Amino acid sequence: TAAASVSEGLDICAYILTTCSILIIVATFPISLIFCIKVVQEYERAVIFRLGRLLRGGAKGPGIFFIIPCIDTYCKVDLRTVSFDVPPQEILSKDSVTVAVDAVVYYRISNATIAVSNVEDYGHSTRLLAATTLRNVLGTKNLSEILSERESISHVMQASLDEATDPWGVKVERVEIKDVRLPVQLQRAMAAEAEAAREARAKVIAAEGEQRASRSLKEAAEVIADTPSALQLRYLQTLASIAAEKNSTIVFPIPMELFSGFITSDQRPYSDRHGSHGASDLKKDLEAAA
Repeated sequence: TAAASVSEGLDICAYILTTCSILIIVATFPISLIFCIKVVQEYERAVIFRLGRLLRGGAKGPGIFFIIPCIDTYCKVDLRTVSFDVPPQEILSKDSVTVAVDAVVYYRISNATIAVSNVEDYGHSTRLLAATTLRNVLGTKNLSEILSERESISHVMQASLDEATDPWGVKVERVEIKDVRLPVQLQRAMAAEAEAAREARAKVIAAEGEQRASRSLKEAAEVIADTPSALQLRYLQTLASIAAEKNSTIVFPIPMELFSGFITSDQRPYSDRHGSHGASDLKKDLEAAA
């Protein structure tokens, strides 16, 4: 066919040019070695094109490799991990809240040949794809999920980016959500809600403490009521604590049982205790005072 004949003609032309270039290299040896020998570092690979076609054998390196001047061109590719920041993206969450989210992406070249031949600028393309993926993933999440599930969102983004960049020879190793910025009004509302929740929890804790204290006091009162000696022991403990404070005056609490004999023995009428004369004298004293 015509296409096959054209391809065969091009192959013959390429063969002739290659042969002529090799003859020139041999004729100018060893000066030609300056232009033929190239070096790539351990973390680099060289993708070689001969007359516009990808040279068989894949990327070269690390170390020394040879090219044929005039007909060979090569492109160095860095295989080290590269990071870039995803600019803040205005995202409308699933519950209709607008937030600004930015991230950082870590990637590396897994196949230098594909990265050079399948995409014009793998770095720029990966950046654009990362921004789009960030908006798409976070657009399916509620605000609470965005704030609390950053790690899972990062894993979802990493898997999605890695799958999309695989035809470009790019391996996305990690994605991290850096910051989630909320509108000022929403920040104030959330702060007020959090403060109200903290106050409510504090009141509940205080009420529970008072309830436990009341229960303990009730149990202590029941124990003291059942065992009067416990009250006497409490008296002694109180005296010991007062004496330890170096007070100049000490009040000794005396149980009321000690006065019961005096109270019961002195319940007679005044006339019985002092006689009739005493009663008349008391009457005279009252009249004189009046």
